[in-house]
Amino acid sequence: MRRGPWTCGFLVVLLVAHVWFTVSPAADAAVAWLSTNLDNLGRHPVGSLLGSAVVTDGSLLDPGLLITLWLGIGIALWWIEAHRGAGRAAAVFLAGHVGATLLTAVVLLVAIRAGTYPDDTRSAVDVGISYGAEAALAAAVVALPRWAWAPWVLFVVGWPLADADWFGAVPDFTTVGHLLAATIGFALAATVLRTPRPTS
Repeated sequence: MRRGPWTCGFLVVLLVAHVWFTVSPAADAAVAWLSTNLDNLGRHPVGSLLGSAVVTDGSLLDPGLLITLWLGIGIALWWIEAHRGAGRAAAVFLAGHVGATLLTAVVLLVAIRAGTYPDDTRSAVDVGISYGAEAALAAAVVALPRWAWAPWVLFVVGWPLADADWFGAVPDFTTVGHLLAATIGFALAATVLRTPRPTS
């Protein structure tokens, strides 16, 4: 825990928030306001981007949360902090969360105008830690031996696609967001995460 205090603190915040979103009668309204859909990004982008980053949806043992919360944050992001520093760990999560959200918004705008996605996708609920966690999962490839890189890349890219809905040749926008987040994570693994943090 001492090697990853930022990640451990973030996990505590996520678990406390999870309890609140599970029991509070105001949870549905909060989720609707925090959703990083096109409507909210146009009205209150900072609030939705920041607030969405503490939302976990569903049971803590759901397959999606097993991957994103426990594997993505609890293991991958913790490893990045422990071996590459808190600053770079935070950068990975924020780059995945914010970067993939904004890039997905561009994809949404183009796809809705092209008729690929229905117009009501503008207001679809889209909250949670999964883009940031996906970037951490991808970035954690630097922790693995070379023989494990290809299977890990297949896992990181494959799990969102396994549950995707398709609109012709285009997956749903959350799957697009996860793939963009993974791309961001792999790019960071090849650049800013290549060297360990200084030991002194």
